[in-house]
Amino acid sequence: MQNILDRLACSSFRSRFVLKEQERRYVQEKGREKICSHARDFVLKRLSPAFIPNDGKQTPMRGHPVFIAQHATATCCRKCLQKWHGIERGRVLSLKEQEFVIKLIMSWIDGQMKKILDEKIYKNIDNLP
Repeated sequence: MQNILDRLACSSFRSRFVLKEQERRYVQEKGREKICSHARDFVLKRLSPAFIPNDGKQTPMRGHPVFIAQHATATCCRKCLQKWHGIERGRVLSLKEQEFVIKLIMSWIDGQMKKILDEKIYKNIDNLP
């Protein structure tokens, strides 16, 4: 998983996506389990079908941490899934593929939340007497 995230981080487009304060607060308020449930629902409804009428436009660029994570991880549409992860279009995603996508999304969100926590800890160390 980390190899995939590292590869995505090398993309100038994918690396621009970060969780802002509002999204981080939402993740903290809802908790990881609820965010994972949202990811599962979005993947099932917006990504899993064999044919998506608005493929490439079904995932908003903002508004929910999972949407941002989908763009950061190239799991936002079937075209990106095929290009970045080799999951071909034109067929329903298997349960294993759905779980891979959800795991990737949640790994990215976890990384974003850990990065913020690490930054806060580092700032607090600077303020110690």
